[in-house]
Amino acid sequence: MGILLTNHDEVAPLSANHAHVFTVSALNRQIKALLEQHWGRVWLSGEISNLAMPASGHWYFTLKDDRSQLRCAMFRSRTSRVGFRPEHGMQVMVRANLTMYEPRGDLQLVVESMQPAGDGVLQQRFEALKMQLAAEGLFAMEAKQPLPHPIKRLGVITSPSGAAIQDVLSVLKRRDPMLEVVIYPSQVQGAEATAQLCQAIHTANDRNEVDALLLTRGGGSLEDLWCFNEEALARAIHGSRLPIVSAVGHEVDTTIADYVADLRAPTPSAAAEQLSQDAGLRLDRLDRDRQRLVQAVSGQLRHQQQRLALLTTRLNGNHPARKLQQHAQRLDELSLRLDRALHSQLLRKEQRQERLAARLGQHHPTPRLNALEAHLAALEHRLKRGTEQSLHQAKLTLAGQAAALEAVSPLAVLSRGYSILQDESGQTVKGADEVEVGQRLSARLHQGQLGLTVTNKD
Repeated sequence: MGILLTNHDEVAPLSANHAHVFTVSALNRQIKALLEQHWGRVWLSGEISNLAMPASGHWYFTLKDDRSQLRCAMFRSRTSRVGFRPEHGMQVMVRANLTMYEPRGDLQLVVESMQPAGDGVLQQRFEALKMQLAAEGLFAMEAKQPLPHPIKRLGVITSPSGAAIQDVLSVLKRRDPMLEVVIYPSQVQGAEATAQLCQAIHTANDRNEVDALLLTRGGGSLEDLWCFNEEALARAIHGSRLPIVSAVGHEVDTTIADYVADLRAPTPSAAAEQLSQDAGLRLDRLDRDRQRLVQAVSGQLRHQQQRLALLTTRLNGNHPARKLQQHAQRLDELSLRLDRALHSQLLRKEQRQERLAARLGQHHPTPRLNALEAHLAALEHRLKRGTEQSLHQAKLTLAGQAAALEAVSPLAVLSRGYSILQDESGQTVKGADEVEVGQRLSARLHQGQLGLTVTNKD
């Protein structure tokens, strides 16, 4: 069957030699649909190259081995969940959907999750077993057994030489010295650990000598904790008549045993806190409330995670996010081109600005302003000196005039021995005909004054 490609959306009439005629876009859409329907989600390992991380938050890279390579895209909603920063040459394990980028007709992977290759296979096995056991109902809240209260005898399944048992015993001694502890020794790492852990659970159930079991060990890598992710141990925990508390690793570590157990504690010490009684009733009530809250929240979270997984599976085939991802990838390509164009234009503008600045420097007004400032300073100095000279000359003139005025002042005449006669009303007496005999007069001298009486007139 031949395929004829055209440049138009409509289907052209066919000759007898051509069974179908596709447009390029139509053919790419069909190939994309076939790839997604046939392959769906795949796991793939390889080396990262050509890594690009634009400002949009999406990642674009090539996954390759020594013979082949494949383009990959990981969008922002998924990259934010990766717990490390990928680099060129890094070996990784990815979970992705095989598809086609229609605008270019390129085969590509849309990556959903990524981890370093060393943990990738174990993580894949972990996720697969988790989904299987969740579907069987081993994680359901209905399967959980309530913890007895109070616990009088506690069984601990762990390594007797590990740090976890020391932490547990230290907390129990501090909080509840009356609580009896029975240790069921087992390896907690290595090839024989799973079988020994299962046997310890069966032994504790057969003896029926404790109220509850604590399955615990300290932290470690995914490989170190792998015995707690085995299906055999999960089914042994689920089949136990005794309630089991799981406290494996640090708070961030999560194992299959945690999901199956009746209660999960974040650390061995925290498990000992939850399983023991405090002396104060107030703290005892708080512990019970906290346990119920943790169980309720954990159950609700597991239920929502299972529901989300089912809805995600149904949505993967025809979710509109796929189209949005393609548009986002195209947008990133255009954004990169725009960034390069803007950078080039900015460089040209900067060069032109430098040339204009050089030309402006040749005509800069600073030298002329400096000369004018110097001239202004000289004028100010001359003005100040002229003002001081004028003021001095005015003072000299004023002093001369004051001396001349002093010379003609009546007071100066009095200083030479003369006096001024005044009548009782203060009028100056200028002649003898202006007074009468017996009239009272006053004589003003240079210093003081005298009272006089007229005795005769000539």
